Amino acid sequence: MIRLLQPLFSLPRRAKRLIQLTADVALITLSFLLAMLLRLDSSDFLSQPGVWLVLPVMIPVSLLIFMRLGFYRAVIRYMSVKAFKTIMLGVLGSALTLAVVNYLYQLPVPRSVPFIYALLAMFTIGGVRFGLRAIYMRGQLRYKTRVLIYGAGSSGRQLTLTLRHGNEYEPIAFIDDSPGLHRALVMGMTVYAAQDIERLIANYGIDKVLLAIPSATRQRRREVLERLEPLAVPVQTIPGMADMVSGQAKVSEMRDVAVEDLLGRDPVPPTPALMRANIYDKVVMVTGAGGSIGAELCRQILRQSPRRLLLLEVSEYGLYQIEQDLKWIADHEGYTAVHVHALLGSVQHRSRIETILRTYQVQSLYHAAAYKHVPLVEHNMVEGLRNNVMGTLETAQAAVAAEVESFVLVSTDKAVRPTNVMGASKRLAELVCQALASRQAGTRFSMVRFGNVLGSSGSVVPLFRRQIAAGGPVTVTHPDITRYFMTIPEAAQLVIQAGAMGQGGDVFVLDMGEPVRIAGLAERMIRLTGLEPVLPAEHEQAPDAAENVHIGDIAIRYTGLRPGEKLYEELLIGDNVSATRHERIMTAHESALTWPELEELVHRLFTACRHFDYGEIRQLLINAPLDYQPSSALCDLLSHAPAAPQPVTH
Repeated sequence: MIRLLQPLFSLPRRAKRLIQLTADVALITLSFLLAMLLRLDSSDFLSQPGVWLVLPVMIPVSLLIFMRLGFYRAVIRYMSVKAFKTIMLGVLGSALTLAVVNYLYQLPVPRSVPFIYALLAMFTIGGVRFGLRAIYMRGQLRYKTRVLIYGAGSSGRQLTLTLRHGNEYEPIAFIDDSPGLHRALVMGMTVYAAQDIERLIANYGIDKVLLAIPSATRQRRREVLERLEPLAVPVQTIPGMADMVSGQAKVSEMRDVAVEDLLGRDPVPPTPALMRANIYDKVVMVTGAGGSIGAELCRQILRQSPRRLLLLEVSEYGLYQIEQDLKWIADHEGYTAVHVHALLGSVQHRSRIETILRTYQVQSLYHAAAYKHVPLVEHNMVEGLRNNVMGTLETAQAAVAAEVESFVLVSTDKAVRPTNVMGASKRLAELVCQALASRQAGTRFSMVRFGNVLGSSGSVVPLFRRQIAAGGPVTVTHPDITRYFMTIPEAAQLVIQAGAMGQGGDVFVLDMGEPVRIAGLAERMIRLTGLEPVLPAEHEQAPDAAENVHIGDIAIRYTGLRPGEKLYEELLIGDNVSATRHERIMTAHESALTWPELEELVHRLFTACRHFDYGEIRQLLINAPLDYQPSSALCDLLSHAPAAPQPVTH
């Protein structure tokens, strides 16, 4: 049937309106004749000329009423309850016209005929349109994805309305946790309890579940996802309420489930006084402004209305990106009074840094510039140490010389009992700040230590998404490896607040929640795409697994720990930790070096770096009070070169 009517649906709008007008003339006439037949139970009236005189007046007036009501502007395939009301008003107007014409001209039409005509016209004029709509929608249903909508609130209802007007999804039912809504009809669909989902999937061939609970807490969303995960049905979600209110997203924009929803950790609202303490109406600089954490620090700082915001970045493209991003935020959120300056430069060039700090009279400095990718630093240890340690030393000394009020070092949990050069370099950077803090009182140094952030460059989460989209395998280094995770915005806010509490030489540790098993995270991400993970053990049990594993499964492959990588990360070296006035920020009391001790260590270390003496570099790091215990053999890419590199002098 839909194929026969397809040419009709494909006609131009003007041709469709002409067809509707012609059809309505015929339907009005037919409804009138049927009304007369039903009332008189005879066809004798057909030979009475007076009966036919009503039509030349009633038909044009009825069509005019329909036009004024916008009857012919409605698209039949998208007709709704509102269109039914319009049809009813039009038919009542037509029936009233029939009664008035009959009364004025005293025609031989019984007085009850207008009432019968109204009922018949509603059935014919409205029924034909809704019938065509039903045929079209039924034909489209074969090509639509059947979905359940989790959440029967305002967002769920708006989503349903949007999906019904589209060609991609067909809402089948609502799922809601409110017992008062169960078995109720909302927008023509039944609301079911969560325990009915599995039965609905089996009975109605549900292809996907759409979450329409944008205002729910992450803990609540995590509970919902844990319930949906075993069903092996794809789960997507509408954007969060903040994105929809700000206009950055629409309710109809389906997204993959965010990993922060899987982790279920709700951020604590920032304390306004701490956020503004070192920023409001001050000159602030961020090093590494183009990196994941540095860029988010810049966004958060801009929203606290500094007098100036200086962006220092060695990557031209990274600097351009964050500058454009901040311009957009300033224009759309009302921070155009903040002067933003994009500065190219390396943190290893002290004269450049000091000149910038003195020229702009910087008051607060957030040092986020560092190489953070463990295997890359392990393979390029000299550059990693120069950037992370010398860069911190040169920038910190420049800050002291330029009388910067506050210096905040962004550190990492990998600095605790490091097994890799990156972690050792960051612990050494902490010792640099601690030594300078004890040497002078003009610049207040503090360090903030935290774990992995979701969505950062090098994060496993985007890697897993790409691997799942490509059909696998998803690569995990070890079945037992765990990591702490935090969202980038939360991490940046906590860094700013911790820096505001620093007294000098403080090491702050962020509460990262519970550690996450990476293999488990990969399994959950696979299941929420509607597929089933296949673990290496399953392949071993079924070598000819092609016949035992159904199509669509994603294999998880363990690749082995990378150089310098360890199974578990820690946030504290010892147990000497104190609470602060922020519930997710603690302060650690850890050993430090005096300035002369640090100066000697750094001098020897960089002498070895200049000579590319990898054995000496490693031994110095092992002997230093870093608790560094390398987990792999020396693997710098130049350490095994055919000929030992010679230092280059200029």
